[in-house]
Amino acid sequence: MSMQGTNNEERTDLNKEESRYIRARSRKLLFSMLAPMKARLASAAVLVLFSTAMRVAGPALIALGIDWALPNAVEGRLGSLWLVVGGYLSAALLSAVLVYYFLMITAKVSQKMLFELRNRMFVHTQKLSVEFHERYTAGRVIARQTSDLESIKELLAGGMGQLVVGLLFMVFTAIALLILDPISFLVLLVSLLPLGILTRWFQVQTNRGYRKQRVASAKLIQYFVETMTGIRAVKAFRKEKRNEEHFGNLVEDYRGHNARLIQLFGIYDPGLILIGNITVAAVLLVGGLRVIEGDLGIGVLTAAILYARRFFDPMEDIAIFYNSYQSAASALEKISGVLEEEPSVPEPQAPVKLERARGEIRFDSVEFKYNTGPVVLHKLDLEIPAGQTIALVGTTGAGKSTLAKLISRFYDPASGTVLIDGIDLREVANTDLRREVVMVTQEAYLFSGSVADNILLGRPGASFEDVVAAAKAVGADEFIRSLPEGYDTDVNKRGGRVSAGQRQLISFARAFLANPAVLILDEATSSLDIPSERMVQRGLKTLLSGRTAVIIAHRLSTVAIADRVLVMEHGKVIEDGSPAELAAGEGKFAKLYKAWRDSLV
Repeated sequence: MSMQGTNNEERTDLNKEESRYIRARSRKLLFSMLAPMKARLASAAVLVLFSTAMRVAGPALIALGIDWALPNAVEGRLGSLWLVVGGYLSAALLSAVLVYYFLMITAKVSQKMLFELRNRMFVHTQKLSVEFHERYTAGRVIARQTSDLESIKELLAGGMGQLVVGLLFMVFTAIALLILDPISFLVLLVSLLPLGILTRWFQVQTNRGYRKQRVASAKLIQYFVETMTGIRAVKAFRKEKRNEEHFGNLVEDYRGHNARLIQLFGIYDPGLILIGNITVAAVLLVGGLRVIEGDLGIGVLTAAILYARRFFDPMEDIAIFYNSYQSAASALEKISGVLEEEPSVPEPQAPVKLERARGEIRFDSVEFKYNTGPVVLHKLDLEIPAGQTIALVGTTGAGKSTLAKLISRFYDPASGTVLIDGIDLREVANTDLRREVVMVTQEAYLFSGSVADNILLGRPGASFEDVVAAAKAVGADEFIRSLPEGYDTDVNKRGGRVSAGQRQLISFARAFLANPAVLILDEATSSLDIPSERMVQRGLKTLLSGRTAVIIAHRLSTVAIADRVLVMEHGKVIEDGSPAELAAGEGKFAKLYKAWRDSLV
């Protein structure tokens, strides 16, 4: 065998093994949701068993009425006919009542499962580390919470009930026919061979088709979300036409997969009808010959034909269920994949309590890289005394933001230790760390709600006076009061009612209200114009006073307020000193400082 053939076989084995693992993972998730509802499921099982038995009893009672009750009625004994008719109606009524309660129970179970799954997804994705959200795009996360959960909702809303009822009805019908007339049962048994072949073919083809359809659907949603999220960039770079073409290709791909699935149903449904009609004809032919010979009663033949006809009725419902099932199974696989993700920055098992941090930060031989990428920080040793303001300067990719993310514990180092007040960050409880270390990013994200609500995120429960004081401290009070409703003004989605600079000022106020021991500003002044920056510079002095601060900035005007400057290059600190010392030297910072001064002339 060639090496290429061996590699292909190994890949096939890996794919099969992976598929088995994914299915097992999905089943585990499903059973974990069903486990707390065992009592309800048991009740539903009892109800559906009895209701199906009552439904299946109908043709047998008709046979009894034709072959026994009618002859008695002709002879004047009407009691037997009334008895059979009463039994038939009672069975129908009891079946209807039992089905009602079965559907009510299964509906409650389905809704509870859907709520549990939706809640699990939301809670779990919030717990996952920044690394996951940077790797797993927002569009894909939204697809899990929307289209995938909707697919599962459709299945739980009616599909599961149809499957259980349909399968039980087929089994009970076959058993009733076996008891009533074994020869007619054998005719039905023969029809199961082509039925099984057709159904297996349909199952395999739709299984492949729905997986491809779900992938195509997820790509559609992901591209749509990313396009709408980045609509400003789309407009700025006139990307509409290219987006239209690409989205059109995605739509066409999705349409093609749907067309293939419709074609499969177009073959399967007529195939079912054909096999069912041939089976009924065969039962009629074989049974009719036996009636002529006197070996079979007319009533039994009628019941056998009804059973043969009814046996195939649920198959169409099961096919519709399989439609929902394939879509939902694929969705459940994706959701179970997200729920299986573990935080790359886990909560410590036995956290060390961090009461009120002084804010001393230390890096001991810290090395870091993103996944399998190149090393970003190289054996970094660094001490930041409590209360000191340092500025990180360097070219893009030098490792400045990575250093800040490690202090915030958005990531853990590959080797070495990051400590706060001598305690390894990996041993500090997340709630304590988030209280003592706050990062203000360039994005300055604002949530829907009022200005005051957004500032209160820094310290929920703070008074309105505290909110105003925080805004005044960073120079945001004046523009906030000029808004239509002042502090009660709704900023709209993502702060659309205020400018980029104003959003940044609100985020500064939020950080001031939080009163952390360590404050990180990740290019937080880059979106401010010159007047706003000067106003913020004054606010920053108040904001940074008495706390450890790390400022990442390209604007050297911001660096001027720092006690110490670290110049980074290729993941290493190449210069370390006060702004004045480094500016007076001949290193990289001095060149940057001179270029900045020349630009002001």
